[in-house]
Amino acid sequence: METIYSIKPLIAVLVSICAVPLLVLSRKSPNMREGWTFVAAAVKFVIIISMLPAVLEGRQIVYTLAEVIPGAAIRFRVDSLGMVFALVASFLWIVTSAYSIGYMRGLKEHSQTRYFCFFALALSATIGVAFSANLLTLYLFYEMLSLATYPLVTHHQDMEARSSGRKYLTYILGTSVGLLLPAMLISYNLAGTLEFSSQGFLAGTCSREMVVLLLLFFLFGFAKAAVMPFHGWLPAAMVAPTPVSALLHAVAVVKVGVFSVVRVLTGVFGTDLLSSLDLGLVICIAASFTIIVASLIALSQDNLKRLLAFSTIGQLSYIVLGVGLLSPRGMTGGILHIAMHAFGKITLFFCAGAIFVATGKRNISEMKGIGKRMPLTMAAFFLASLSIIGLPPTGGFWSKWYLVLGSLEAHETAFLVVLLTSSLLNAAYFMPVVYRAFFSAPGESAFEDGVQEAPLLCLVPLMFTAAGSVIFFFYPQPFFRLATMVVRAITGG
Repeated sequence: METIYSIKPLIAVLVSICAVPLLVLSRKSPNMREGWTFVAAAVKFVIIISMLPAVLEGRQIVYTLAEVIPGAAIRFRVDSLGMVFALVASFLWIVTSAYSIGYMRGLKEHSQTRYFCFFALALSATIGVAFSANLLTLYLFYEMLSLATYPLVTHHQDMEARSSGRKYLTYILGTSVGLLLPAMLISYNLAGTLEFSSQGFLAGTCSREMVVLLLLFFLFGFAKAAVMPFHGWLPAAMVAPTPVSALLHAVAVVKVGVFSVVRVLTGVFGTDLLSSLDLGLVICIAASFTIIVASLIALSQDNLKRLLAFSTIGQLSYIVLGVGLLSPRGMTGGILHIAMHAFGKITLFFCAGAIFVATGKRNISEMKGIGKRMPLTMAAFFLASLSIIGLPPTGGFWSKWYLVLGSLEAHETAFLVVLLTSSLLNAAYFMPVVYRAFFSAPGESAFEDGVQEAPLLCLVPLMFTAAGSVIFFFYPQPFFRLATMVVRAITGG
């Protein structure tokens, strides 16, 4: 693979950090402050897009910031897997920024400058993770993201927010320091390097028992991936404003967790090592348990954001399951799901926020007839639900299609049953929301005649992302091409 040396990856990371002082200086002028947010988001996206042609041609872009110790530098590398995640995160930051303005202004939220500043820092950390060339760089940006998102989770600064913030940090920092850091140190001691490799770097360095221990440490150490039982922080974080919830679930935090798991499974262990030791089964069992249990819990939720939170916990493990299958089609489906789930889930959270801005309602039981008052919002909710369930004409169909094919390719009928059962459960908790919204009996509507759609800055972004879910059904490129490139690289195919 040809390597290009360029400072572009570092600039892509730094753009939103450099915007923070401008946001602070513009705090007395909201229009200028939010203008800087859009400029930074647009510049970041353009820089990332400018690197896409080289990646699609099979090249990688590398930049070394500092050589800390032999085999462990602060280094960036843009490859096909990192590009999938970076494209999704950078593009959806633009959309989420627009939505944030409508939401924060619509509810007259306090400390909006602080909110936009930490939002920008979170996106820098996210791109840093996407472009990390080794475990050290990934770990540093992973921790940066944890600290940058804490003020967002505790934005309301009341007792509930502080309690949820403590739970958030306990899970996220506790696992990264208690599990992830030791695993990284042991890996370096065994292999003498932390650089990601297409075939991993742990093969032949230790016993099967040590490999299993490291696998469990990494799998659960990245608690942002919310693999059970390290998932409790995610529903607790729903006290945050809805744009933050959208950031957590679609753009940054949980995707950083599951992306990191995928990167470690493929770049530290390697599919050959996992296959030779039959460790794919361990990964798939943990993911399947999370998928089914989270879906069952979602069925019992009345609060819409909590329902979406448990849905996210299950959907994230689809990605882990896809890689754990160790079959080309399964891994393709898992990587595709990073993008397809992002557009579907961010739309659902946007819809939940728009409903709250327009009506003040949070509970599904209070939403009878809302589709007649907010038809565009609920139509977008319906399309996004189809994507999460995995039905056409939405992009989620393709990622789940490949996951199903991957389970057949791996001759794992049990996990095929898990995938199909979970999709039925997805329908069981989403479709009643849609039915209640559009098909409640006359006189059952919980809304007065004055209720209407949320402000345009809330409405347009959710319609845009819902349309994206449909577009990806007909045109899943470039994500499909990038996903197949990832699989070819790690399988040698």
